[in-house]
Amino acid sequence: MRILVVFESMFGATEEVAKAIGKGLAVSAPAEVVNVDKAPRDLTGVDLLVVGGPTHPTRSQTGVREWLDSLDAVPAELAVAAFDTRIEKPRLVTGAASLGVAKRLRRRGCQLVLPAESFFVGTEPVDAGPEPGEPERAEAWGAAPGAALARAGS
Repeated sequence: MRILVVFESMFGATEEVAKAIGKGLAVSAPAEVVNVDKAPRDLTGVDLLVVGGPTHPTRSQTGVREWLDSLDAVPAELAVAAFDTRIEKPRLVTGAASLGVAKRLRRRGCQLVLPAESFFVGTEPVDAGPEPGEPERAEAWGAAPGAALARAGS
């Protein structure tokens, strides 16, 4: 089983969450965790795709939105999950990038295996990283789709 986690990160907090998700997924199969700048555009052979980024846009020319829009091959009904990182305030105030990512993935014919999820990050200093407990929560969240996919493949 090939699992790919693609993330966009400006200060490193989203990367830390992506790696924790990859660690959770690895209980089912090895997970490749890659920055969106290095992510493949052809997803042939991928069994599970997890995509995430911060709610605020990064300075990168290629963010997850641009990467999703540029994909060449996406397997029919690819199993996917979406996450974002944001400050801990109501979603109405902060937004949630994971919802837009999930919508783009569904438009490509992908099947969400988990509801989109937000993980909280600190604001002071600006690169404070994930809030306490969030990497562990991300790891547990990552274990769920990997286990479900492994059961379905058995």
